[in-house]
Amino acid sequence: MIADRMTGPPLELDTPDLLPGATRELAGFISSLSYDQIPAEVVSYVKELILDNLGVVIFGNQTPWAKMVGEMAMEAGAQPCSTILGRKLKTSAALAALTNATAGHGFEFDEIHRDSGHHPGSIIVPVILALAESEGGRSGRDFITSTVAAYEAGCRVGMSMGPGLFYRGHHPQGSIGVLTAAAAASKILGLDAEKTQHALGIAGTSAAGLMAAQEGAMVKRMHAGTAAQNGVYGAILARKGFTGIHNVLEASFGGFLQTFSSTPNPEPLIADLGTRWETLNVGYKPYATVASIHTALDGLLAIMRDNHLHADDIESIEIGCTTVTLHHCAWKYKPQGVTAAQMNLFYSLAVIAIDGDAGINEFSEGRLADPRVLDLVARMQAHIDPEIEAMGRKFRHAASVTLTTKDERSFKRTELHRRGTIENPPHPGDVENKFRTLVGTVMGQESVQNLLLLVRDLENRDSLDELFSIIA
Repeated sequence: MIADRMTGPPLELDTPDLLPGATRELAGFISSLSYDQIPAEVVSYVKELILDNLGVVIFGNQTPWAKMVGEMAMEAGAQPCSTILGRKLKTSAALAALTNATAGHGFEFDEIHRDSGHHPGSIIVPVILALAESEGGRSGRDFITSTVAAYEAGCRVGMSMGPGLFYRGHHPQGSIGVLTAAAAASKILGLDAEKTQHALGIAGTSAAGLMAAQEGAMVKRMHAGTAAQNGVYGAILARKGFTGIHNVLEASFGGFLQTFSSTPNPEPLIADLGTRWETLNVGYKPYATVASIHTALDGLLAIMRDNHLHADDIESIEIGCTTVTLHHCAWKYKPQGVTAAQMNLFYSLAVIAIDGDAGINEFSEGRLADPRVLDLVARMQAHIDPEIEAMGRKFRHAASVTLTTKDERSFKRTELHRRGTIENPPHPGDVENKFRTLVGTVMGQESVQNLLLLVRDLENRDSLDELFSIIA
């Protein structure tokens, strides 16, 4: 026991780890997972996730913030071995992962895991593609298997954090993301269990990501990028024999769970590994906004559609939501950048009411101070709904919407599950249409179609060379 006279109570250095051996067991699962062990349902679903994330990354690389990161990467003069998707540029694997993952989280279109609040795919796909291209010789099945292994690892780490990660002010992309990236990198590099454990232990100590970035800073986008870069570095160093914290997740003092969360629960880290597939709980995003407000957007659209209402009919809107959503998204809106608009409940509701969508056009710089939007925003409020709050963490995105019209009619609707989740699945063609829209802003229709068909047939591809040819 050591007493710190300046900062607090004694530290019990002999306290047992939260779940002894958890990092080792998770690393063993990552390294040993084979394509044949993955259920057909998961293979089919993860190809949809890969398709969705490819579209999001390729589109995201056209945003100003991703272009800045790409310029910085190119100025480094690194060996050109991995593609910046959709840009005809190559740099090192780590810098390509940095750029492409920044792009993947660059327009709030990247999918999200239901129970962790983490967007794994915007990190996983860039990491795997960067290393698969730089290393060569990887197949479509390698791509699928590595993606599933990383989804399972990253989602479980996120589930183990509980709400305490957010309340301590950390963004999952910058914190959980480094472990997701290390899992993806370790698997596509073919590391054994011991080296995978070291990769997690190296990457985990670089975790960061501050939630204050949500109210306007471009750096929020880069949380995914730096996580991807550090995951790549962790796996490459581990392959060389560099060592990391062997119990990085469960360590009682200075471990990942204890440090980043006030509510750590290590059980999900390894519970039902290989039998319950968290990959299936990752849901696509139909709107370019934070996922926490999608149920409110769905509810408002449904009320307006069912009652033949227009934006000019609305007198006021009241949203009931969880504590997390209220703090995360229901702050007073100010036109201070695309990031702030995409994170804000009231702005997103206003453009949904006016345009019927919250996509590319609704988050252009020229729209952020639209007087019609600001007028509607001023007539909105939000509160904690005790009934929704009592449902628990799995319903943290649920919302109730009450719309009052100028002629004093009132309509209320509660949405428990946002569209795109396993409970409220995408409509047939939703993911493909989103992919075509996003990639179509960058590529010709023939290339879009070829990329779509390639991903649909990914498990039968012995090489990823054609994929790299298209995405360049």
